[in-house]
Amino acid sequence: MIPRIEKDHRRFREIVRGRIRDNLRRYVSRGDMIARKGKDTVSIPMPQIDIPRFIHGDNQGQGVGQGEGDEGDPVGEGEGEGGAGKAGEGEGDKSVEVEVSLDELAQILGEELSLPRIEPRGSQNLETVKDRYVGLRTTGPESLRHFKATFKRALRRQIAMGTYDPGHPIIVPIREDRRYRSWRSEPKPQSNAVIIYMMDVSGSMGDEQKEIVRIESFWIDTWLRSQYKGLESRYIIHDATAREVEREVFFSTRESGGTMISSAYRMCADLIEREFDPSNWNIYAFHFSDGDNWSVDDTATCIKLLREQLLPSLNQFGYGQVESPYGSGQFIKDLRSAFAEEQLLVTSEIKTKDDIMDSIGEFLKGGR
Repeated sequence: MIPRIEKDHRRFREIVRGRIRDNLRRYVSRGDMIARKGKDTVSIPMPQIDIPRFIHGDNQGQGVGQGEGDEGDPVGEGEGEGGAGKAGEGEGDKSVEVEVSLDELAQILGEELSLPRIEPRGSQNLETVKDRYVGLRTTGPESLRHFKATFKRALRRQIAMGTYDPGHPIIVPIREDRRYRSWRSEPKPQSNAVIIYMMDVSGSMGDEQKEIVRIESFWIDTWLRSQYKGLESRYIIHDATAREVEREVFFSTRESGGTMISSAYRMCADLIEREFDPSNWNIYAFHFSDGDNWSVDDTATCIKLLREQLLPSLNQFGYGQVESPYGSGQFIKDLRSAFAEEQLLVTSEIKTKDDIMDSIGEFLKGGR
């Protein structure tokens, strides 16, 4: 019975994966799916999955139950009338929420967009140390005393010496009975990565633009977490000035000031220099704005910061320009002109939610 259940479960998962793959573009553009995110899973609403079943066909009156009577005659008599009232017309919408792990979701995304696996850098230089308890020893700190092993030794000693009384079972460990847990430290190579998100929160960036950034950052996170054992995310918002904030503040803040993009790039460079050594960390930076900047001079400052400080430290820099009725859209043109041959800098235009999946593919197809 158990192998049959496991087989049916695998078949069901394959059906679910097929449905997700067929509708992936629609799921990517839906923010309500992200709201159902758990720690390691996400709930995806999809049309009800019909289980395969036998359907009775026309047997020309030769089967069981072909007796006297015409079609439509009542089978039995009963009192009262059932089903009183007017019935509704048509079928209601049926849907089922299926929980999918983030790793599985990343795998489906990678297959659909043909994303290459990422070869981490710096993995040979970065190690995490994990302590493992491997046995017992006669010395150690009291916090690591193994009480069960200690009392077993004491019981064995008292029985051997003839001092144990079953009618009055008192066990008193002495110094020689004490046993302590021993451990061994095991270094484990680990490829750590950090994503630094930057976003313009000036008045021209509305709720719709921020929702696009929120959805796209979720999918970027999902893919990169499937490539690295350790991943940190940091968030910088800016208008005329920049500051580092928590994730919830990142997606909910809105200012009314002007826009000076260089403030965010300078803070990003300072953060990398202070906390993330490029020789040990895989560093990704993504900046989202509507393309407005304070001045031509500030754009020149941004280009200089990118060329001299950011790009030499990064695996990749991604700039996503979200279309806004108030934004000029000029900044992406300046970046493309200045970095036409630079592979580490990837730009993408995101006009609506329907463009999110294509934008993710543009950002991640390099495998860096």
